Amino acid sequence: MNTRFVQTASHWGVYDVETDAHGGILGARPFDADPHPAAYMQGLPEMVRGPLRIDRPYVRAGYLRDGPGPGKRGGEPFVPVDWDHALSLVADELRRVRARFGNEAIYGGSYGWASAGRLHHGPSVLKRFLGLHGGYVDKRGNHSFGAALGIMPYVLGRADITNLAASWPEVIASGRLVVMFGGAAPKNAQIDAGGAVVHDAPDWVRRAGDADLRFVNIGPSRADLPPGLRAEWIPLRPNTDVAMMLGLAHTLVEDGACDRDFLARYCEGYDRFEAYLTGRDSGIARNAEWAAGITGVPAQRIRALARDMAGGRTLINTSWSVQRADHGEQPVWMTVTLAAMLGQIGLPGGGFSLGFGAVNGITAPRVENMPRPTLALGTNPVKTYVPVGRVADMLLHPGSRIDCFGARITLPEIRLVYSIGGNPFHHNCNLNRFLRAWQRPDTVIVHEPWWNPASRHADIVLPATTTMERNDILAHENSPYWIAMRQVIEPVGQARNDFDILADLAGRLGFGQAYTEGRDEMGWLRHMYAAARDRALEAGFAPPDFDTFWEAGRYAFPQPQTAPPLLHDFRADPERHPLRTPSGRIELYSQTIAAYGYDDCPPHPSWLEPAEWLGSDTARRFPLHLLSNQPATRLHSQLDPAAASRASKIAGREPIALHPRDAAARGIRDGDVVRVFNDRGGFLAGAVLADHLLPGVVQIATGAWYDPAQGGEPGALDKHGNPNLVTLDTGTSCLAQGSIAQTALVEVERHGEAPPVTAFDAPAIIG
Repeated sequence: MNTRFVQTASHWGVYDVETDAHGGILGARPFDADPHPAAYMQGLPEMVRGPLRIDRPYVRAGYLRDGPGPGKRGGEPFVPVDWDHALSLVADELRRVRARFGNEAIYGGSYGWASAGRLHHGPSVLKRFLGLHGGYVDKRGNHSFGAALGIMPYVLGRADITNLAASWPEVIASGRLVVMFGGAAPKNAQIDAGGAVVHDAPDWVRRAGDADLRFVNIGPSRADLPPGLRAEWIPLRPNTDVAMMLGLAHTLVEDGACDRDFLARYCEGYDRFEAYLTGRDSGIARNAEWAAGITGVPAQRIRALARDMAGGRTLINTSWSVQRADHGEQPVWMTVTLAAMLGQIGLPGGGFSLGFGAVNGITAPRVENMPRPTLALGTNPVKTYVPVGRVADMLLHPGSRIDCFGARITLPEIRLVYSIGGNPFHHNCNLNRFLRAWQRPDTVIVHEPWWNPASRHADIVLPATTTMERNDILAHENSPYWIAMRQVIEPVGQARNDFDILADLAGRLGFGQAYTEGRDEMGWLRHMYAAARDRALEAGFAPPDFDTFWEAGRYAFPQPQTAPPLLHDFRADPERHPLRTPSGRIELYSQTIAAYGYDDCPPHPSWLEPAEWLGSDTARRFPLHLLSNQPATRLHSQLDPAAASRASKIAGREPIALHPRDAAARGIRDGDVVRVFNDRGGFLAGAVLADHLLPGVVQIATGAWYDPAQGGEPGALDKHGNPNLVTLDTGTSCLAQGSIAQTALVEVERHGEAPPVTAFDAPAIIG
């Protein structure tokens, strides 16, 4: 049989897809330089022609009948239309909203890992388009590390959170003790927003396990670190990391083990923090006994760990998951503070790290001055924004005012939502409330390849291509590679590239030339590559011309074997290399934050009781703390219908892990269908008994496609296992307004006869 292999790439890896002479997909093989390909590499080749593909444009029946206005999105059938009709509806609605309400009535803050390519990234091409249309309301912050993104500019004068992780070579060569709050689960290293190329985390774990290196995993799950590291597990109540850190810090003060020379030379405001820590300002000493009552960790264990940390080179890492909680700014700030008290910031194998192992490549030494091909987004004339976690508030309460980022903003009244490349029903919390909000705008437009929750809750659905149906370039800061992503098959059905859809709309709206600049897909790739190549040549690299690169399929920049420790220049000479903070130093007390007067974000790291935790009154009614993590069998909600994800389900539903003691108390057995609920809503899941959890904690992966028992009805039970039916949708604080998805108490009970899962059924289509 005449077959060929064509290279493409995704967030979870680079691979060659095998096709026959008729374009049939036979399978995929991994990139030859990838030692440990992602377990679900075959997912996209499997799904690209699957039954959930959207074959042509569709319009919600009620919208087609009644026109723009609030509607029962998610609860109505769709009507197929041709491209001209669909694009006319979109263009007319964009004109109407701009003319009647202004561009501040258009929300274009698409959020999601749409593509690993540098050209066909849905949110980017949308923002370029809407900016030329006169502007749009954009999002601010992110769901991954929003609280850290909010606080670090005040502490370190920088917001490049993905550059604040230590590297494996540094840790192995120079470290002695690695204390990890929230761990670093290997499954997270399968993916990266800009595209994963080489999966080498298992090799680094093996080397670390062979080295004279000790790991301590502090958190609710023993499984947050791989067995190969032989880590000591200190079980911790969820959301109490700051109390644990304060207990450690107090022990350092008690023992006289603080590096006061470092604190005096490199830090600002330590005295004020120490007054809080020791109780000089309040009479409450945040010592090991105080911390034990909150965290559940014995005081003697807290003191012993603090003394171990002070006894040699120690790295403190806090995972991104820890800061996705109520007052999530505080554990990030306290991580830096605790490391400053040890005095090892800027030394190899010491100091602090954020998000070690959070995504693929983050722990590898980076190529300095490595350029990337880029598509210019242009300017956005509209300056109104919304914190990414406050979208429901914006839709439900236009005109209300909220604090964020040191400002007080007014939430706009949104009439039109344009969303590309994301699943709002995956990353937004409290989905019953969010569904009510999503039904309020006049029009919701999406581009989607599949009938997923985003497309099922839209008014106008435009079929988009996948990475296998277009050409692009992968080039990410966490990888030394530029990768050619070649088109494998022709577009399925009437699917079109997002860029081409928007180019057509731009032409109808009068700015087609400004949008395309006269370039088609390959024209843009050549242009972007040439500009990046010129910068690379100036920096001393030697990438080939575009045609040579495209034929070879890759260019590898020389990757350094080691990376300098974080803040090493600052440590060497803080006067010549000051931080971009008001003092030029690490701010352990922020006068700027103090001036904001936020009750929920004090001017120094503090323990603030979460809205829901196992020590609160709410735990009497809902005694289990729900944690939701990145799945091992897919990327967020992407590839949920693929075989690897489906194989992980229990009775067709997302598995939820319970400690055997909690399961026995509720009469739950392994494999039972259970209902997980609180006052915000409920979902069904499949029970898995797991002793790697602290009793009182349950855990479920995110990303199960939202599957309500009654489509379009807020309050309906989700049948499939989406944890965001029960999560809180308030912000971390008035500072960052980040997501607090990890702050949620629930109850779990056996469920009787369960309704069938319909998440992977296409919606009703009428003629």
